[in-house]
Amino acid sequence: MSVPLRIEIMQRETIKPSSPTPLALRSLKLSLLDQFMPMTHIPLQLFYPRNGNDTDHLGKAKETSQLLRTSLSEVLTLFYPFAGRLRDNSSIECDDHGAEYIEARIHCILSDILRKPETEVLKQLLPAVITARDSQLLVQASFFDCGGLAIGVNLSHKIADAATLASFIKCWAATARSSSTEVITSPVFMGSSIFPQMDLPIPMLPVDLIQGQSVLKRFVFEGPKITALRAKAISASVPNPTRVESVTALIWKCAMSASISNLGVPRKTVLSLTVNIRKRLVPALPDSYGGNFVGRISARVEDHDDLELQGIVSRIRKDLTEFGEHYAKITQGGDISLAICKTVEDFGKMAMSKDIDYYKCTSWCNFELYCADFGWGKPTWLSPVFTRERKNVVCLIDTRDGDGIEAWINLSPEDMALFESNKELIEFSAANPSVSV
Repeated sequence: MSVPLRIEIMQRETIKPSSPTPLALRSLKLSLLDQFMPMTHIPLQLFYPRNGNDTDHLGKAKETSQLLRTSLSEVLTLFYPFAGRLRDNSSIECDDHGAEYIEARIHCILSDILRKPETEVLKQLLPAVITARDSQLLVQASFFDCGGLAIGVNLSHKIADAATLASFIKCWAATARSSSTEVITSPVFMGSSIFPQMDLPIPMLPVDLIQGQSVLKRFVFEGPKITALRAKAISASVPNPTRVESVTALIWKCAMSASISNLGVPRKTVLSLTVNIRKRLVPALPDSYGGNFVGRISARVEDHDDLELQGIVSRIRKDLTEFGEHYAKITQGGDISLAICKTVEDFGKMAMSKDIDYYKCTSWCNFELYCADFGWGKPTWLSPVFTRERKNVVCLIDTRDGDGIEAWINLSPEDMALFESNKELIEFSAANPSVSV
């Protein structure tokens, strides 16, 4: 589907929490990790087919939209910072300003979108972020002529990482279902007590520094292919490579190969892999801790003579192990803030270096986002489609069956042309296959 969507905006509304935020919670200090996050939003789309045999699509859309608005208002009492406003780079004013909600009609059928998902088409199903300071959360409910539904979410990265986004989506869905037997765990926003803030301006992280002309494409690694890939990645040092390690290593290997071919000479390359640190802190934190609890490893390759999959997986595993040990140490003693600032500074230098190929990979695997049932079944597909051009950025997310991985990959046009024709990549993945409804 290469033509622009026919979109009709039916309603725009600011959804406020159903209960006022208590005075004691009206100001939320950002943690140091929140402060280092750029002024961007995390995008997510959830696609649902028509529910049952109902043919009154317009009436059903009104009913569904009302349920989404009501349940969103209720869940915002728990995720109260999402209805607030950013003040400088130090705090969120939790004044119940509200979340932006858009209801739209899409004059086509859902299967047309999912037959060969196109990034430029998918972007139109996300709510546009106009003022990042005032809108921490934006939602767009897009109803298709066939009765299908797409829920597009943009959530400020200043107050949430992908794990927090996943917790919010699952809590919102549970609230919409109104299950009397399901316990909804209230989020905890106490990041600043663990990582005290500093007097910092809003920064530019490496993810901002690597903006540039790029091509975004989707590659799907099905479960059986990943099983074969993991078997190929086994070595004495890593006898049990994970799904994410194996897929990440193959993507990095193919990207490095494309870069070397285009440049004519090899050069240093760094993989920045985002890590959820909740379980790596001492003591460990529950998943209900909201905000940004992410760190980054920096796996490096300087000697390109050995670019076999096993060696790359070993590099990633080694850095992941050292990362866990490092974070456990810095949270038990010393100046946490200075250690984090030094790490961010180092990543910034690598991202800006003209002598280094810098890649950033984030994994949303195992967040159970396909469990987001609002009352009309689980989503048929999820998309974390990027809305900004960011060269050398990769996002991994589970396939619907939980066994495979979808990789959304941003590379320069020159590198992507060679990357997508790599025989080893083709052996283990499919380029933008159709999504079954």
